Amino acid sequence: MAVSMADITKLRKMTGAGMMDCKNALAEANNDFEAAVEIIRKKGQAVAAKRVDREASEGCVLAAANGNFAAIFALKCETDFVAKNADFIALTKSILDAAIANKPANMDELKAMKIGDSTVEQLIVDRIGITGEKMEAGYYEYISAPSTIAYIHPGNKLATIVGFNQETVDTQVAKDVAMQVAAMAPLAVTREEIPADVVAKEFEIAKDKAREEGKKEEMLDKIAQGRLNKFYQEATLLEQAFIKDAKMSIQQYLKSINKDLTATAFKRVTLNVD
Repeated sequence: MAVSMADITKLRKMTGAGMMDCKNALAEANNDFEAAVEIIRKKGQAVAAKRVDREASEGCVLAAANGNFAAIFALKCETDFVAKNADFIALTKSILDAAIANKPANMDELKAMKIGDSTVEQLIVDRIGITGEKMEAGYYEYISAPSTIAYIHPGNKLATIVGFNQETVDTQVAKDVAMQVAAMAPLAVTREEIPADVVAKEFEIAKDKAREEGKKEEMLDKIAQGRLNKFYQEATLLEQAFIKDAKMSIQQYLKSINKDLTATAFKRVTLNVD
């Protein structure tokens, strides 16, 4: 049975697959669209199985915020060429949009979400069949707070989300903090949130450095504590120097806008090497 261009076009719209893949699938399925879709999906599964050992180090990172909920999703692939493809970016966005609407609690719930008639996991496998590259859901992060903001750095390789303790926050102020997180990569919002083992390690490093500098043993703890305070100023969001005005910290910047305003949470995802 001959395969018409109209049928090929219809199947392409249904699956996003290439013209020849659609033509071959329709020919194999005798123009049965459901069977042709299944053939294309099986091809995606086969390609995915072959590419399982490949490294997916490129991809697209997007973020969005809607009121009190914000999320970041990263879809990973093998090459920058595919990462910049409009259809790949559109798939990433559709998954992120579904996450914003459904608020999945973890990556497994995200993969199981339905978009149309397919799960997120199936849509990714289908896309593998189209591009021939390994793809995977790389990162999913979210926060809930009275208000949230999202920032995507140009190039779709880095995104941040930040939560605040008030329902109404000036958009530019919120964006300034989200860009601060992107640029300065803090470890936590406050020093109290930095893991104890990280603090202990930094303290010992500071002591060892002071000892190497010939400082007296009885002075090492005091010197190390001073250097630990500097570490806090570099590693915690609220204590970091504001990138737009180094004379004030982020906390001071927020309080200059509203004395009760503060950031409560953030997430940062990047496919770049920091």
